[in-house]
Order: sequence, then C-alpha cells, then structure tokens
Amino acid sequence: MFSNLLYFLVALIIYATSELFPGQTLPEKYNFFNPLMATIVFALICNMVFRRLEKKISSITAHELDLRVNRYIARLSMLALIVFAVDIYGFKFRMALAGIRLFTLFPTFEAVVFLAFFLIHLSIVWNAAYRLQKNYFSAGVSKKDYMISNISFSMPALLPWFCLSFAADLLALLPWQPLRDALQSPAGQIGYIIVFLVVISIFGPVLIKNMWKCERLGPGPARTRIENLCRTAGLAYADILQWNLFGGSMITAGVMGLIGRLRYILVTPALLNTLNDEELDAVLMHEIGHVQRYHMIFYLVFFIGFIGLNFVFFEPVMLLFYVMEPVYRVFAYVGIDRATALAVLITIFMITVFIVYFRFVFGFFMRNFERQADLHVYRFSRDASWLVSTFYKIASFSGQSMDTPNWHHFSIGQRIRFLEKCRINPSLINAHHSRVRKMVVWYCIISFCLIGAGYAIQYGPVKKKFENFIAERILSQQLGLDPANSDMYALVGDYYYNKNQYEKAIDAYENVLRIDKKNVHALNNLAWLFATCPDKRFRNPKKALVYAEKALKQSGKAQAFVLDTYAQALFANHDFKGAVAAAKKAVDIAGNKKEYYEKQLKNFENALID
Repeated sequence: MFSNLLYFLVALIIYATSELFPGQTLPEKYNFFNPLMATIVFALICNMVFRRLEKKISSITAHELDLRVNRYIARLSMLALIVFAVDIYGFKFRMALAGIRLFTLFPTFEAVVFLAFFLIHLSIVWNAAYRLQKNYFSAGVSKKDYMISNISFSMPALLPWFCLSFAADLLALLPWQPLRDALQSPAGQIGYIIVFLVVISIFGPVLIKNMWKCERLGPGPARTRIENLCRTAGLAYADILQWNLFGGSMITAGVMGLIGRLRYILVTPALLNTLNDEELDAVLMHEIGHVQRYHMIFYLVFFIGFIGLNFVFFEPVMLLFYVMEPVYRVFAYVGIDRATALAVLITIFMITVFIVYFRFVFGFFMRNFERQADLHVYRFSRDASWLVSTFYKIASFSGQSMDTPNWHHFSIGQRIRFLEKCRINPSLINAHHSRVRKMVVWYCIISFCLIGAGYAIQYGPVKKKFENFIAERILSQQLGLDPANSDMYALVGDYYYNKNQYEKAIDAYENVLRIDKKNVHALNNLAWLFATCPDKRFRNPKKALVYAEKALKQSGKAQAFVLDTYAQALFANHDFKGAVAAAKKAVDIAGNKKEYYEKQLKNFENALID
C-alpha cells in the first residue's frame, strides 16, 4: 500500500513537468480518442494478466501465488504511470482542460482532476487483481471495501501537497503586493512551507481519521487494556479508534499525531479478534515505540529536507542541463530537438531523484525505524515472544510468505530472527538504537551541508561564479552551433574581459575579425583592451590605434563610444591634442550620457596642460 503513495507522487511530477514540453498550446477542440483508447487497452492488459494467473492457481503454491500477485500489481501500476505519461506528454491530455477559468485561478484543482484520471488507471489494476487479492485477507472483503481502502490509504500522501499548492494559489491572488513579494522571496517561501508542514503534521490526523472513516472504539475489555497500557507507557493520546481498513480484515494497528491532544491510536477489528491480550500489548508497544522514538518527527524533518534540497538545487541543476551538449547530440541523432530533450532530461531527473530519495533513502530509514519499534517491547518485557507469535499469526492469516520482501520494512522472517538474536544477546538492542541515532545525525549533517552548498550557489557568494560558468558554457555551445555568428564571438570576448581573462578576450575578438573584418564591436573593444588593459602585459598602444581607426572607419556615422575609444588610443600614443579633439566630438553627440564623456575630455585636457 505504501507503494501507492509513491505512484501518486510520481504521477504528480509527470503532470507538473508537462508544461516544460514544447507544443503545449490550446487547441480549438481536443480529441479525447487517443487517451480513451490507451485506457481501454491498459484495462484489457490488466484483466488478461490476472486471468492468466488465475488459471495457474492449481499448479503453483500459495507462496508463489502471493509473490506473483504482488509483482503483477507493482508492474501494472508502473505501466499505469507510463500510460499516464503518454497521455500527458504524447497526447497532450493536459490541454483538454486548458482555458477553464477556475483552473487558471486555482491550478491545484486542475492537478487534482488529472490525479483522479491517474487514479482510474490504478483502480483498473486493483479491480483486475481483486479476485486473487481477496484471498489474502482474514475475512471476506467486498470489492467496494477493497477499492475504497486502496484509494483512501493513498490519499494522505497528497494532503501536504494539496494544502501547500492551494495555499500558493490563494497567495497569488492576494491584492497587497508587498505581502505577495515577501511571501515569494526565498525566506518567505521557505517560511510558509515549513509552517504549513508543521500545521499539517499536527492537525492532519483529524482529517485523516475522517478520510479513513475511523470510528471510536467502544467500551470493553480491549479499550480498557489499551488505555491501561498507554497509561503505563506514559503515552498521551486523543482517542482510540477502530480502523476499518479493507473491511477491518487486516491484522494491523497504527498511531498518528505529533502531539498528544491530536494523537490517535488505530486498531482493526481483525487485530482485536485474532490476538490474545499479551499479543495485543506487544503490537501496541510497537506503535508506542514509534512515538517515543520520535519517528514521526523525523519523517517531518525528512520531508522538510527534501523540500529544502529541491528549493536550493532545482534551478542550478536546470541550468546545468542547458550546457550538457554531448547529451543533446545523442537526442539529435534520434530526431529529438533540443527543447524536447531538455524537458525529457528535467522530467527524468526529477522522477529519479524522487524515487531514490523516498523509495531507497526513506525506505532505509523506515525499515530501521520499524525494527527499532519492534525492539521497544523489550523496554517493558524480558522477551518478545508475544510479538513473535503475532508475526506468525499475521503470516498465517494473510497467507503470505514469512520472507516476502518489502521496501519499507523487513520481512516477517527477518523481524522474528532479529528479535530472537536480541533475546539471546540483549546488547544488540542498544547497538541498534545507537546505529539509528547515528544514521539520523548523519542525515541531518549531510542535508544541512547540501542545503548550505545549494543556498550558496543559488543565493550566496558562489552565485556569480556559477552563473559565469553557465554563461561561458552556453556561449561556447552557441558558437559551435553557429561559428559564423561574429556578434556572438564578440560577446564571448566581453565575457572574458569582464572576468579579467584578457588573453582569451583578445583571442575571441581576433576570431571575430577573422570571420568579419568589419565588425565594429570587436574592433572597438579590442582597441580599448590594448589601450587601457589593467594588466600592462597586454597593452599595445600601436595596435590600439590601428584597431580604433578601423572601428571609426567602419562605424559609418560618428558614434560616441567609438570616438571615445579612438581618443583613448590617441592618448595611449601620447597624441594628447588628437585625444582632446576626438573627445570633444564624442561629447557633442553623446546625448544622455554626456557626463562620462565630459569626464574623459577633462582627463585628456589635463594631460595636455601638464
């Protein structure tokens, strides 16, 4: 089920990056045929896959059937993402709703519509898998409960995004410009994102319990036992709820909420009906362990870390994509233009980073946090035998293998074996807690350093150097694409001159003159460099005068900046009278920039008097 969260978030990235692709224009009338046919073909594939598997039930073991069902659901869910991407990128399905005023004012609502469209694809997978999947629940689960449970379990992952995105829509409509500017500044964006995440983390459980249609667990032995256990463990909570996930047939429990007054303990009917009192205590101690080991606070930090890294690195990485010329050559070889190639690179990068961060990094922490929560039972008991027996019951009633792998927690077999090792060697308990603490500390250190480095590149002291690096690469690439563009060469010369790389600037200007001997920009700037270069090694008054005279000749009508360079070249050759005469002509035609040219004239006149 946790995988569904990732699928939805990847679909959101696909939707968001669609505007990067060229050709996203409003059609007169959108043709829905292609997306419809793609969805129909996808539905046929899903039904065919599971019907073929259903025919093999008698010839494979229950364990193998379980593995295949989960494997097919995962693969078809990824195929759903591919079909969704084809609809959005290839068939430009996003244009079907373009121009609707509501979506123009509130883009979040448009995104919700397309996420609902992706949900249809996932629902097709779940519908096809239901006949086989229902065998893994401890009681009969109707298709309706099965579908609703899959959908509702996935929705909380989109809650932070929806709140942040909708808040951004509202902020964009604020009439007071100073407030809008403040909120759109780097500090303002970071501030309101952090505030929203904290608010959602605190008050989100109230929304989620309603979204999951949880009911208050009524009075009775189970509620009394849970209340006593929480009192013994020192856990504050708002209420104990009955969690009717998949019709209440799953043997599971949960806890959600950062603060006690808004924290809820969730138990399913199957959990209460299947486990004895001691096993129920063990499961609840596991959930209490999540709270008392501050796992939920770390999850909040983990999400803030992702947003922070994305905030400081997104633009620099996008700029780096502009200068990956060898990659563009590969795309060009297969007929993909540069604009489309750039959009493809950005999309692949964003999806890859998201999957690596959440599927692997987050998954790594989740597995170790689950193990840490398992070990919490040793805080109140000498052994974990009741938790172990619970694991055996879960495996037995679900019909799943003890060693079925999972990205967000260790397999049941691995969890049991580790608990047994800790019973024999209790020092492993503190060793694991110590290991987790070090992992968290290292995550915080690495994230802080990366965010600091990204901030320095995006907003700090490294910003100018990075921008110069990108500019140099882009200019060089453009020259490679159009070597006859002499004006572009001249810009390269200006760039190197501003970087005090005078030798490269001379080479660039001279390259211009090899292509275009009459280029006034290059003649003038090269004359200025030879006449005034701060590094005296590159000064050459004679060359300065030669190039200045050529620039003056090629400029046609008199131009103040060319006359100023000519005067500077005459001055460098000790022709002070000529410099004054040329400077006076520059002043006469300078227009709005007389102040600079008058200052130049005064300098030349002072030299003449001396």
